[in-house]
Amino acid sequence: MNKPIIVSMGEPSGIAPEIAIKAWQILHATEHHFAIIGDAEPFLRAADAANIEIRIIADIAETAHYFPNALPILHTAKLNEKAILGRPSPKNAPAIIEAIKQAIGLVKEGNAKALVTLPIAKSVLYEAGFEFAGHTEFVAHEVRTMPFHHARGPVMMLGIDGLKVALVTIHAPISVVPSLLTIDKIMDVVRVVNSSLKNDFGIPNPRIALLGLNPHAGENGAIGREEMEIINPAAQLLREGGIDCSDALPADSAFSPHSRAHNDCFIAMYHDQGLIPIKALDFWGGVNVTLGLPIVRTSPDHGTGFDIAGKNIAKPDSLIAAIKMAADIADNRAKNNGK
Repeated sequence: MNKPIIVSMGEPSGIAPEIAIKAWQILHATEHHFAIIGDAEPFLRAADAANIEIRIIADIAETAHYFPNALPILHTAKLNEKAILGRPSPKNAPAIIEAIKQAIGLVKEGNAKALVTLPIAKSVLYEAGFEFAGHTEFVAHEVRTMPFHHARGPVMMLGIDGLKVALVTIHAPISVVPSLLTIDKIMDVVRVVNSSLKNDFGIPNPRIALLGLNPHAGENGAIGREEMEIINPAAQLLREGGIDCSDALPADSAFSPHSRAHNDCFIAMYHDQGLIPIKALDFWGGVNVTLGLPIVRTSPDHGTGFDIAGKNIAKPDSLIAAIKMAADIADNRAKNNGK
C-alpha cells in the first residue's frame, strides 16, 4: 500500500489550516494522500468555511480510506487555548512543537513516507523556550541517531520547476557571512547536494554551480578574496573527488536561462542570494526541502501569513508542490532500496 504523507499543523493562527484545506480540495482525487497531525479544531473551522469534511482518525493507516472524501486529521497535539487568526500565542507553542515531533516519529517508524511541515512562527516558539533556529535544525536533531547511507546534512535547498538552489549559510546577518564561509563548509554542502541530486532526484551525473560571494565573483581579488581563497579552492578539491562543480560564478548572471539549462543546482553563499531568483521566477510555487537526512522533509516556501489569515486569499500552490516533491523524493529513495 502507498503510505501517506504526514503534515504537521504548523502555526494554527496563520494560514496553515486554510492552505491545507485548499490543498486537499485539489489533491483529494489523486494518489497524493496526506494527513494532518495536531489539533483538529482550527482545521475544522477552516473546513466549515469551505464546506468540506474533516475526518478525525486514530491511526495514520486510515488515511487512504478517508482521503478521497475528507481531510484526515490525527487529533493528537491539543492547543492550550483557542487559536485566534492573526494573533499567535506562545501558550500554543508546546502543541505546535509536539505535532512536529509526532510527525517525525511517524516517518521514522515507517508509518508515513515523508514529512511536510506547515509554516511556524519561530518568534512565538522562541518565547516558549524552543531552542532550535527552525524546522530544519529541529528535524535534523530528532533524526540524528538514525542510520543514513549518504552524505548527511542538514542542507536547505529551495526548488521550483527548472531551478534548485541550496544555501551555505541560512539565517545569518550579511555582515557575518564572510566569516562563516570555509572550504570545509562549502565542500560539505556540495557533497550533500550531489548525493541528494542522485538519490532523491534521480539525476545520475549532477552538474553543480557555485556562486561567488562578491560582485563579479571577486574579479580576481579586486573586489574581494573569498572566491580565490575559499570558494574556488573548495571547488577544485570537489572536482578532484569526482564531483562536477564549477568555480565561483558571478551571481548576477548565474541564473540566466542558458545557465539554468546547464546546471542542476546552484549553491548560494547566503540566504537572499539564493531565494531572490526562486521567488522572482515562481513566487507561489517554491518548496523548501531539507537535504541529507534519513527522512524526507519538505515545506512550503512561505511564512505564516498572519496578515491574510481568515481572508480566504491564501494560495496553496507551495504546499501542493511540497507534497508532490516529498512524494517524488520518497519514491526515488524507495527505488534505491530505501537508502
